[in-house]
Amino acid sequence: MAQRLLVIEDEPTLARLLSYNLAQEGYEVAHEDHGTAGYDRAVKEHFDLIVLDLMLPGMNGIDILDKLRGQGIRTPIIVLTAKNTEEDVVRGLKSGADDYMTKPFGVSELLARVSAVLRRISGATEEAPVSTGTAGSTIILGQLEIYPERYEVTLGGQSINLRPKEFEVLLYLARKPGVVLTRDDLMNAVWGFDYIGGQRTVDVHVSSLRKKLELDPESVHIDSIRGVGYKLVVNKQRTPVA
Repeated sequence: MAQRLLVIEDEPTLARLLSYNLAQEGYEVAHEDHGTAGYDRAVKEHFDLIVLDLMLPGMNGIDILDKLRGQGIRTPIIVLTAKNTEEDVVRGLKSGADDYMTKPFGVSELLARVSAVLRRISGATEEAPVSTGTAGSTIILGQLEIYPERYEVTLGGQSINLRPKEFEVLLYLARKPGVVLTRDDLMNAVWGFDYIGGQRTVDVHVSSLRKKLELDPESVHIDSIRGVGYKLVVNKQRTPVA
């Protein structure tokens, strides 16, 4: 069965170009040119991946991302943006985008990114890249508690709302507390070996995680090791419970 893709793009020529080339690759492609209509369709129907423009009528791409992730919809999303500013990239990634492309871009590159994201997601369903401990075990580190099967985290008894990739970064760090992990370690474990985005993606997610862990910084925090990577520092560490 062909994988289903949703293209939410309001520029007619680009939308036709994307839809045609994705269909030629064997995907079943649906298209919406209005943000609200695209959001409604993403909620009501199953798609394997969404290609989402940020500048849309009705509801912009960031709002669509926020609402989808807020409802627990984890469909992989590649963001398209005409703005080549770091702020736009950071906003998209923090809102839960799996990848991004800046217009103008080559269609062949987009096809490669779509294929890479779908392979990564497919591989994760067969063998989760961050599962280095006992599957489904609760991890307890000081006041930090992580529930892998439910994608839930509490700190000092208070729930922390994390985006899917933020959760996976934290989970990977938590499975090796006190160990310095390189950006490549995190990139490969969470995004996959064939991810063609930059390491800036890791930095953005770690930065966002840090802010959310400020709820109890004395219990747990993430240290930067200049030129190397990151490590999770935990006080009063307790043994993980299966």
